[in-house]
Amino acid sequence: MKAKAVFKTYDQSQLSLLPPSYDDLVPANHPVRIVNTIIDQIDISALERSYKGGGTSSYHPRMLIKVTIYAYLRNMYSSRKIEQALQENIHFLWLSGQSKPDHNTINDFRG
Repeated sequence: MKAKAVFKTYDQSQLSLLPPSYDDLVPANHPVRIVNTIIDQIDISALERSYKGGGTSSYHPRMLIKVTIYAYLRNMYSSRKIEQALQENIHFLWLSGQSKPDHNTINDFRG
């Protein structure tokens, strides 16, 4: 007689009391945390001063540096692929603080 298969519970509509924190989903020793720590220690005040005032708010240059360096670490150079990763990849979402700059913004920043 063949044993009956037992499956783990699968319910996509299951609500949770609290949404999970992205911080809980990124392991402590993951390379994205190393990039985050290193870039947080770099003085970028000259870069911050180069931004013109007025108009709409800008994405923080520190976040854009982190995202760019982490993308390069992952051999991802296309601004469109980086934009997609910022929408879908948990590590990019964590690193960017859920900011989602588009490919033009990413490309302009790199320029």
